[in-house]
Amino acid sequence: MTRPRSELVSVNDTPYYHCIGRCVRRAFLCGKDTLTGQDFSHRKAWVMERLKVLQSVFTIELCAYAVMSNHYHLVVHVDAKAAAALDDEAVMARWEQLFSLPLLVSRYRTGKLTCDAERTVARLHIDKLRQRLCDLSWFMRCLNEHIARRANEEDHCKGRFWEARFKSQAILDEAGLLACMAYVDLNPLRAKIVDTPEASADVSLSARLNTEDDTKPALLPFVTQFKDSPKGIPFALADYLALVDWTGRAQRQDKRGFISQETPAILERLGLDADSFLIALGQHQLSRGTVIGHKQAQSAYAKAHHRRHVVGPPIKAA
Repeated sequence: MTRPRSELVSVNDTPYYHCIGRCVRRAFLCGKDTLTGQDFSHRKAWVMERLKVLQSVFTIELCAYAVMSNHYHLVVHVDAKAAAALDDEAVMARWEQLFSLPLLVSRYRTGKLTCDAERTVARLHIDKLRQRLCDLSWFMRCLNEHIARRANEEDHCKGRFWEARFKSQAILDEAGLLACMAYVDLNPLRAKIVDTPEASADVSLSARLNTEDDTKPALLPFVTQFKDSPKGIPFALADYLALVDWTGRAQRQDKRGFISQETPAILERLGLDADSFLIALGQHQLSRGTVIGHKQAQSAYAKAHHRRHVVGPPIKAA
C-alpha cells in the first residue's frame, strides 16, 4: 500500500534518507541509448549543477550520490535545526533564488505594510517558507522538475521525464548509513561501467577523493570525533574507503560469494555481521522497502509510527 510522504519522512526519527529517481520506462535519458545511438550523458552534469544550486537554498546536505544513465541515488541529511535558526531575511533571500516571493512577503520585506494584521500574515508566510527549506519533498521537486523541463526543452517534447516523484527510505542508524553510502558509491562498479569504484566521475566517492573539482556539489564531511567536531558523518574517511574497497571486491563478478578473512575495523565497531552486510548490499536488496538499519531500529521505527512492521534490507548484528 502506498504511504504518504509525511509517514516516510520524519526528521524526528532520523535526519538521513536515501532517495531514488528513475527515468520514465527506465529509458537511458541521462546516458547513451544503445538502441537509438543517442547520447544524453551531458545531462548528468545538469543534475550536479542543480544540486549545487539547491544546496545554497535548502538546509539539506549530501552524504553520497550516484548519477546513472537512467536513474540516480542520493543519500541526504535533513538539517531542520539549521532551517529553524535562519532569520526572516535569510529565509526570503534563499527562497528568492528559486521562486518569486508572495506579494505580501515582498511588501513586508520593503517595509510597505501598514498594519499589524498584514505583518502577522506575512510572518506566517515566512515561517512556511522556512519549513520548506528543510522539506525533502520540496528539495526533490526542485531537482526533478528542473531536469525534466530542461530535457523536454532539448528534446522538443512534452510529458514525463521521471517515472514517479521519487522513492525515499529512512536511514535509521549508523549501520544503515554506512551500508547505503557504500551501495550508492558502488553503483557504477556493480553495473560493470568501471573496474574500480573511484574510476567513476558520477559518484560521490570520486568527489571526496578529488577535492579540487568545484563542479560537483559539496558533501557532508567525515568527522572522527563527532561530539567535539563540526557537523558531519561520524566515521573516519579512511575507514569508509576501506569499507567501500572491501565491499567492492566482494561484489565483483569473478569474486561472487567470496568474503575476505580480514574485515575493516569499522564493521567490528558497529557490531555488524559481515555476511549479512554483504547480503544487504546485494542486487535488489538495498533498494527494497522504506527503511534501512538494524532490525531493532526498524522495530522501534514501526512502533513509533503505529505499524506492525516495516520492510527493509536485512542488516543484522553480529
